[in-house]
Amino acid sequence: MLNKINLLLVGVGGQGTILASKILAEVALLSGLDVKMSEIHGMAQRGGSVVTHVKMGDEIYSPLVEEGEADIILSFEQLEALRWLSFLKPDGEIITGTQVIEPVPVIMGKAVYPSGIVETIQGRVQKLISLDALAVATECGNAKASNVVLMGVLARRLGFAKEIWLKALENKVPTKFLEINKKAFTQGYELV
Repeated sequence: MLNKINLLLVGVGGQGTILASKILAEVALLSGLDVKMSEIHGMAQRGGSVVTHVKMGDEIYSPLVEEGEADIILSFEQLEALRWLSFLKPDGEIITGTQVIEPVPVIMGKAVYPSGIVETIQGRVQKLISLDALAVATECGNAKASNVVLMGVLARRLGFAKEIWLKALENKVPTKFLEINKKAFTQGYELV
């Protein structure tokens, strides 16, 4: 673990981006780190972009990750990974789900959803993990847990103990969804 790490979590409204950020912040707190988080909702309830900035380390003063400063971008929807790519450090890493959620202009026929997004990202970054987290979550029993599948992948990259992540899930996920989320997290954790 670095003495400071900048993360951007991006997705579409309803994908659990904010919950994922709260789990991540809880992991940092349980690990004795300083953490700052900032949420930005862009028409989130209408399928718009949602981004959270999470910074953790020994001492953190500002919650915002500046353009070109993200160590990791965790994306729950592939177009959002491409949209926020400029925030990644030159040697940063992207972890993205391959799920497609068409934005309103595409649904209305005023735009076309781009093809080859993962390939485009792969051509621009050195470190990319992409996976069908939606399929993994569905196998676990709840498609809505795809965010936690990707958190499992992130967990392996950050190096915090698995037990701390599971404790953070217990602290942040409603009890009735906890077991499915633990299963989804473990599946993601074991995929890497």
